Amino acid sequence: MVTPGKTLHILSADQFDRPFLDRICDLTDTIRRYDKSKEGMVYLQSLLPHRQSMLYFTQPSTRTFLSFQSACNIIGMKSSEIRDPSTSSERKGESIEDSLRTFSSYVDLIIMRSPVAGLCNRIASLLDETPRPVPIINAGSGPDEHPTQALLDIYTLKRSFRKIGGIENKSICMVGDLRRGRTVRSLSKLLTKYDGTKLIFASPPEFKIGDDLRQTLVKSKISFEETTDFQGAIAAADAVYMTRIQDEYDVRREDGTSESRSVDISRFCLKASHLPSLKSTCVIMHPLPRRDELDPAIDKDPRAKYWRQERNGMWTRVALITMVLGVDRNILLPEL
Repeated sequence: MVTPGKTLHILSADQFDRPFLDRICDLTDTIRRYDKSKEGMVYLQSLLPHRQSMLYFTQPSTRTFLSFQSACNIIGMKSSEIRDPSTSSERKGESIEDSLRTFSSYVDLIIMRSPVAGLCNRIASLLDETPRPVPIINAGSGPDEHPTQALLDIYTLKRSFRKIGGIENKSICMVGDLRRGRTVRSLSKLLTKYDGTKLIFASPPEFKIGDDLRQTLVKSKISFEETTDFQGAIAAADAVYMTRIQDEYDVRREDGTSESRSVDISRFCLKASHLPSLKSTCVIMHPLPRRDELDPAIDKDPRAKYWRQERNGMWTRVALITMVLGVDRNILLPEL
């Protein structure tokens, strides 16, 4: 449950309950309708022109960065950015904490993406103790969480299933590096909010889900299955969520090899030849970027939703920022 206090941070998928998920999906739909007219676009631009954001992205990112930057522009926010800490006073030995406390003096919102697990939570706690706390949005924190990706994934699933009963009672198959995939961890948590949902985790044994997520799923009493039978898993699924190998988190061995290269992932790649075995209503998703695990030949199949999923991210993040900064209540006011 998201409980607004003095400062509303977005740090983990654990914060979101079902009413919040329904609210942000409805709000995203409304914002998209506004964008279809000049008057609506101008109104959205008028929401936050007096506020400024900072995008602190010290882990490589293309889609998430541009998605948040575009979201800020849509609602009139000016944005600044730090993408290379070597250009800041961190190069002189300043701590990350001191750097971000400094940045918080100039902006009204900090959107963070970092390879350091738990950093967003640390900074949020630090800023809550300062005279001028500002909200933190976690845009990806090490291998542990990616809550805004999970929100856009839920929105994509909800829209994709709107004519066949919604997300409830659907089987969602997640494939790939499930142990280190932060998108898988965050989305799995949100899917526990939907009745009758079943999760199927298909991966090599080396990349199966971690004990932390497994315990969360057991506690939530959601139905889930772990398997190495890729073909059987995707055939049973209402949605297939492909992910790449997260080799940026590899630990180098003494002989120079890496963990990922020693694992055969070829059996867990979705090819055009697999399409006939999928349900006619199946939804194919991927948080991107992709590698060999998702065949570009699938792009033209009407069940492929990953490019739409990517664009949905911008609109969902517009909605989220308006909620964090308290202007969401203004979006339903004018008659367009």
